[in-house]
Amino acid sequence: MAPAKTTGSIGRRVVQAVLLIRSSSGFTLVELVIILVVLGVLASVAIPRIGAMIGTSKANTTKDEMRRLKIALVGSAGDDIRGYENDVGSLPPDLTGLVAKPGGVSDWDRFTQTGWNGPYISADDDKYLQDAWGTNYIYSQGSRTLKSVGSGDTLTVSF
Repeated sequence: MAPAKTTGSIGRRVVQAVLLIRSSSGFTLVELVIILVVLGVLASVAIPRIGAMIGTSKANTTKDEMRRLKIALVGSAGDDIRGYENDVGSLPPDLTGLVAKPGGVSDWDRFTQTGWNGPYISADDDKYLQDAWGTNYIYSQGSRTLKSVGSGDTLTVSF
């Protein structure tokens, strides 16, 4: 026969079970405050770095887009891309001339290899007219420059 259980051993087991449940039921207020402080410190370090990375990314995107606009305007001998100026004989009056034939410009003549042969750049809802900050590019036909001022600094491409 098995020995009878005493009340003392049952009581001890109940106390152990209650302590186990109490210790695993959640966090104390001090532990929660410490976690919030650590998260706050991490956020204060990470947010400025993420902001700087976004600014650098926008600047790189704008520089790349300006390079593509320059190639569309004047061509690229290395890539055998003629560009607007080589086809028409002059620069367009504004950047919209890269996607739509301006008035007074002749159609493409395949024999003389002259005239408007565009579009010279893909036009995604006129986004090619703006830099990564959403600011319109400043195009100057006379000074042969393209500028972006959206970042607060001026990025310039000459051609």
